[in-house]
Amino acid sequence: MRAEKQYLISEVETHLKKSDYVILANFTNVTVSDVADLRSRLAAEKAEFHVVKNSSLRVAAKALGLPAIDSGLSGPTAIVVGGKNPAGVAKVLKQYIEEKKKLAVKVGVLESKLFSAAELSAIADLPPFDAVRAQFLGMLTSTAAAFVRVLDAKVKKEAPAA
Repeated sequence: MRAEKQYLISEVETHLKKSDYVILANFTNVTVSDVADLRSRLAAEKAEFHVVKNSSLRVAAKALGLPAIDSGLSGPTAIVVGGKNPAGVAKVLKQYIEEKKKLAVKVGVLESKLFSAAELSAIADLPPFDAVRAQFLGMLTSTAAAFVRVLDAKVKKEAPAA
């Protein structure tokens, strides 16, 4: 293999190793200023946007044991990697796509499982982790409070009149 190709493959492998997810996108009609805007939005989630060659991505993904992403390797391809919050990154991408209507998500890989664009959109619609935690704690405390009220009513009902 030529040194240039090997360099491109190793560069893609380096990007893929940055996180446990990768999102493939078609960047047709995206301008340089659009990419700069998207990169600044993704930086808030510590994620990165990189344009890659399909052949290099195919070889690097196979070398790292990712599932078959061949369905997403047609046309111009960019990858989004990095950060610890794939749902937050999916939210940023979804918001960007709705605003600009220039980028299209092809597929994504999260924890070695292949996700379609529709599934990634559903992940983007999930509430943030802190909101889910608050909802869960609220549910626990309301249930506990209701239980205490029932016990208190039972005690008051059985208590002899003075």
